[in-house]
Amino acid sequence: MSDNENKDEPNPEDEKNFWVDRAKTGRAGCKKCKQKLETGALRIAKLAYNPFGAGKMKQWHHMDCILEVFKKQRPTTAKIETVDDMGGWDDLTPEDQEEVMSRFPESLRESNQNRDVPDRPEPSSKPNKKAKTPKKKSKDSDHDSQDEEPGPSTSKKSKVDSKSSVKKSKKEEKPGSPESERDAKLREKDNSFREFRKLCAEIAEISSYTGKTEAVKEFFQKGSGKVKFRGDLFLWTKLLLPGAVKRIYNLQSKQIVKLFSRLFGTDQDAMLESLEQGDVAETIRIFHEQSRKMKPAKKGNLSLQQVDSFLEDLSKMTKEDDQVYHFEQICPQCSSNDLKMIIRLIKHDLRINSGPKHILNAIHPDAYQAFQTSRDLESVVRKLGLGEDHDTSGEERTEEKSSSSKERNIALKLMTPVLPMLAEACKSVEQAMKKCPHGMYSEIKYDGERVQVHKQGNEFKYFSRSLKPVLDHKVRHFKDYLPKAFPHGKDLVLDSEILLVDKASDKPLPFGSLGKHKKDEFSDASVCLFVFDCIYFNGESLLDRPIRERKKILKENMQEIRHHVVLSEMEEIHQPEDLEGMMTKVFRQGLEGLVLKDIESIYKPGKRHWLKVKKDYLFGGSMADSADLVVLGAWYGTGNKGGMMSVFLMGCYDPDKKKWCTVTKVHGGHDDKTLERLQTELDMVKISKDATRVPDWLNCKKTMIPDFVARDPKAQPVWEIAGAEFTQAEIHTADGISIRFPRVTRIRDDKDWKTATNLPELKTLFKKSKETSDFTLKPNKRTKDTSPSSSSGRKTSESPPPAKKAKKEESPPPSASRKTSESP
Repeated sequence: MSDNENKDEPNPEDEKNFWVDRAKTGRAGCKKCKQKLETGALRIAKLAYNPFGAGKMKQWHHMDCILEVFKKQRPTTAKIETVDDMGGWDDLTPEDQEEVMSRFPESLRESNQNRDVPDRPEPSSKPNKKAKTPKKKSKDSDHDSQDEEPGPSTSKKSKVDSKSSVKKSKKEEKPGSPESERDAKLREKDNSFREFRKLCAEIAEISSYTGKTEAVKEFFQKGSGKVKFRGDLFLWTKLLLPGAVKRIYNLQSKQIVKLFSRLFGTDQDAMLESLEQGDVAETIRIFHEQSRKMKPAKKGNLSLQQVDSFLEDLSKMTKEDDQVYHFEQICPQCSSNDLKMIIRLIKHDLRINSGPKHILNAIHPDAYQAFQTSRDLESVVRKLGLGEDHDTSGEERTEEKSSSSKERNIALKLMTPVLPMLAEACKSVEQAMKKCPHGMYSEIKYDGERVQVHKQGNEFKYFSRSLKPVLDHKVRHFKDYLPKAFPHGKDLVLDSEILLVDKASDKPLPFGSLGKHKKDEFSDASVCLFVFDCIYFNGESLLDRPIRERKKILKENMQEIRHHVVLSEMEEIHQPEDLEGMMTKVFRQGLEGLVLKDIESIYKPGKRHWLKVKKDYLFGGSMADSADLVVLGAWYGTGNKGGMMSVFLMGCYDPDKKKWCTVTKVHGGHDDKTLERLQTELDMVKISKDATRVPDWLNCKKTMIPDFVARDPKAQPVWEIAGAEFTQAEIHTADGISIRFPRVTRIRDDKDWKTATNLPELKTLFKKSKETSDFTLKPNKRTKDTSPSSSSGRKTSESPPPAKKAKKEESPPPSASRKTSESP
């Protein structure tokens, strides 16, 4: 940055290097991102040599885009250092000037203050404001500058009384008063939402994960003033990790657009068209800047506390009118970027490419591991972090300052979910024996829903694999059976699977039958809890106990209740021949697979230290169920795939009805380069999910109508789609046949629509996949045809094999070795 020595002697307008104004017609495009500059949007131009005539040519940019250009250009290349570097500055309104200055370093604002005496709501009479020479911020200057800004209220319902809050001095406040301390905290710059946005922008710009952690760590130690962090550490962490303390807002992207079209008085269809780019927060920012009904604030003065309070209240609202009114209260206090970030928080995605590990490691080396054990973010931050009442000096902590490792460990907390232990794909018997040198427990991979059960006295909580509360209709009756199943278990945490079981046959019903309406179709069935682990029992955490001990505790303290609470079935395996025999028999019976666990292994939350065996993992995936399908349509992607076709509708031809049927939608298997090429290779027509524009040749359910359909399906490419299994899905029209966990494994250049899998062939594949197969794991003796249909065709990028639910259990597994529990 320059020292702004010549700011009082501006250059003539025709010698400016940059120009700033609002877009007039919406026809000009951004030089960097190539997108159109919307009418009325603030824009900045670089003035460049004009090869077509006299004078300079304006190369327009979005403000965010030109800032990115500045970051990447050479140090000697001109950039905006003072407001006098820009032509058109004096023609901007004070609001527009404020918006531009909010995007640039503070020196730009200083140059504007020293150039003109702006209209300030609260002119300062402090002597140090008269000095025009730039100075570095000190501890005192942080307080001085912050005291001049309006201080937001901590009330959830009342509006900000900025004037009264800024006029109070610390001397006037009653020492020790909770209200005065709260007001002082809100005035701290380190608790401002603007600083939060700045840190998020900084994190997003850093590519390395260690660099992201260092940036967060530095801020949490030194704060915005580069001296001492004075903010609320837990609140910062909570907002930086919106998925960790996940509030439910009952707002999807299209609902957000509908809500803000009312607030802004803008065309909803225009906003929906912008939404096709895949970023609802950016859509809201653009239309906020264009809105005449709800104009952005000159400068956002929101505090983190206000935003958190706003989000908490929003999470309790379900009616659109209430949500609209709630946003009406905060929008006048928001700049367009404030509102954009609030929408990011609502969507649980800040677009900073950082997860719990990168943020929590900035607080303490043990914080992330502690968070894996106990998903109680507040406990982790308060105990291991600096905390708002702890030492925030940023000094290196000594052994005396730090507690011992044992004391710092955050224990499992009852009624707070623990990240479940997971399994990685096992591709061979040899891999399994190597990973489990002490022997293993081999358990049936159930086709149900993973549930973590917490019992504290007579209180129960149930958490899903993603740590969300399980729907009540699936688990409500367990409170009647768990006390009987564990008569001596006052407090416990169980790892389990819930399935719907046919009472007559004792066989689990297919995945998806637990749905509220689906369940009603099975009158003679019961929801059953299959328990396979216990990680907490009567006041003692069992996480560090080997699984053989945890299984023993389960067996000694659990009484099975048929069709309601049962032990998961397992075998103890020590020899490769036994494992091979069990795998072979399980696949012959049409079961999905096994989960293998080393007998001496402890429970490590979030770690993939178990193994899962499925037929589509074996022999390089050649045993997966697959079909050669035609690309019939596509949807826009989201996130970094926004604005491009990245989810595809795959289908097959029905020769009897002479119609094309849908089989599955797939989004995995293509690398970025292939996806980019497909944008021009695929001949598609945009129909924007409009049912009236679905062509006659396509038999498609309403929920499967895509953004694009093929212009001519017979000219479309054929892709090999593989998955865990063929399954029944009513939303698809190929006789209800679909593919579970689909992925593109090959682009079949050697095939066209005539040689692709048609509906009769798909029915045959489905039928064969459900039959008992004559099957062996010996490669030279395999009787099932496991080779790909052809070796030709373009291989797509490797994608990890599917790793979720299991398949229907048709009969109990064979006894490959010593049986350790009875079959349910």
